[in-house]
Amino acid sequence: MMCYTDESRITMGKSFTVYRPLECRPDNYRDWYQQGNIQRDRQYLKDALLSYEKALEYYPTDYWAWYKRGIILEELGNYEEAAASYGNASTASPKNYWAWYDQACICLEDLKDYPKAIHCFDQALLAQPEDYWCAYRKGEAYRLMGNYEQAIACYDQALASRPGDYWSYYRRGDTFRSWGNQQEALLNYQKALESKPRDYWAYYQLGMIFQAWQQWTEAIDCYENALKAESRDHAAWYNLASCQTIQGQTEGAIESLTRAVTLYPDKYRNLAQNEPLFEALRQDPRIQEVLSA
Repeated sequence: MMCYTDESRITMGKSFTVYRPLECRPDNYRDWYQQGNIQRDRQYLKDALLSYEKALEYYPTDYWAWYKRGIILEELGNYEEAAASYGNASTASPKNYWAWYDQACICLEDLKDYPKAIHCFDQALLAQPEDYWCAYRKGEAYRLMGNYEQAIACYDQALASRPGDYWSYYRRGDTFRSWGNQQEALLNYQKALESKPRDYWAYYQLGMIFQAWQQWTEAIDCYENALKAESRDHAAWYNLASCQTIQGQTEGAIESLTRAVTLYPDKYRNLAQNEPLFEALRQDPRIQEVLSA
């Protein structure tokens, strides 16, 4: 029978109760684990961590205590220990999806341990073979490693689970661009725009490709569409100014270059002062004013 004092009992919605298990059963796994859950719900993270660790002293192979300890450590920003805690949870329950997946995400996003992330995503996919996020993020790990062929295969697997998905097409575009296949990159950014028609990033990447191909009209159109979605992006304004200058669109180029310098003067004032392409623009009093501000 549970024992607690009035001072140590706090009801929290439904049937949750904070109590001090040490008053009666200091060796009770369940009490420590439940107290950890309640402390986590109340955002007493360090207290919750101690409770889960006490629970594990009495039940060292418990999946849930290891898994929730990992969640707390992740929330506290202790990513290496969080990954290790998720690893112990996976050892306790090898077919459980979440511990493998969460461990993989930390390895991918925080620890930059891409081979370990791929291994963990593979294990999570054994539990949930059709999972979109595992396939997609496994592709991210391969892309960041520079293994572009495997990355594309993973994005294809993700698209089989979620056809037309913006992120998989966008990252496919990034992968082909890094791989040196600009034509495939362009096609994938265009597919991404079918899912998200006003997306800044896809239009910006298309603008970069058309600019590299010296297709100035198409590049201008893409940068203008990107700026409709994100009007304060200095890079798009600067690139737009370059393309407009080449096309002889002087008024538009002056406006675009002014916007770029105004948004990020420390970077674009120096670039605009030294870029030969803008030599004629620098004779305009409006550009002189913004460059000397």
